[in-house]
Amino acid sequence: MNFQKRKNIILATLKQDGEVNVKELAEEIGISEITIRRDLVVLANDGLLYRTHGGAMRLDLVNTPIDFKNKTASNVEQKDHICRIAAQEIVDGDIIFMDCGSTVFRLCQFIRHKKIRVVTNSLPVLYELMDSSVAVNLVGGEVDKERQAVHGRIAEEHIARYKVTKAFIGIDGISAENGLSAHSEQEAGITLAAASHADVTYLLCDSSKVGKDKYLQFAPLSLVNVMITNQQTDAVRALEKTGLKVLTELKTIK
Repeated sequence: MNFQKRKNIILATLKQDGEVNVKELAEEIGISEITIRRDLVVLANDGLLYRTHGGAMRLDLVNTPIDFKNKTASNVEQKDHICRIAAQEIVDGDIIFMDCGSTVFRLCQFIRHKKIRVVTNSLPVLYELMDSSVAVNLVGGEVDKERQAVHGRIAEEHIARYKVTKAFIGIDGISAENGLSAHSEQEAGITLAAASHADVTYLLCDSSKVGKDKYLQFAPLSLVNVMITNQQTDAVRALEKTGLKVLTELKTIK
């Protein structure tokens, strides 16, 4: 069966049921789960659905804004791998910070059951965790409609009032030569505030951003304690040589 026919079946099922499951779709269509996952990634990148762990949802059933949904739906397999590793680092009783990055947002699905407290400047993180075991502290300040997040000096002062055990942040670019970089001063300001008041700072970053320098170089590598990424590359190994701890694999549960 070609992609167009599979696409029609997937979208028809979404229209009827609101969500689809990879395993069930594979059985219904008679193809491999790997093919279905690839189809869902393509459709998500086209803005036709929202990728979830194990399947997909109709866009109008998700609380988060469309632009943000599409961003979180891209490279979903890599992001979920990173977030599964990150979730293993979080234990009951932790107080953590989560920024407004699309990779960090996908961490929500793996920590909903944990008895922790989350400080965040991300509205989608707030929406996702409100009906869960997690207690949420929303940072105050001006709302950036495009990023669906709270930024600015007041937000940074709010973050500074709290001591968190672990901060989970995203980044636009990172390199062994120039450290951390961002697209804007607002995002850099939040990252600096969060990392300055955390016992341990984790950078969640897919390997495509490693070795890249963006508009604003704002901090050395020493700002981060641990980077979690989806695979080893030459650029990732270059970061390890500087002394940065890098995690790419899930821990084996004994």
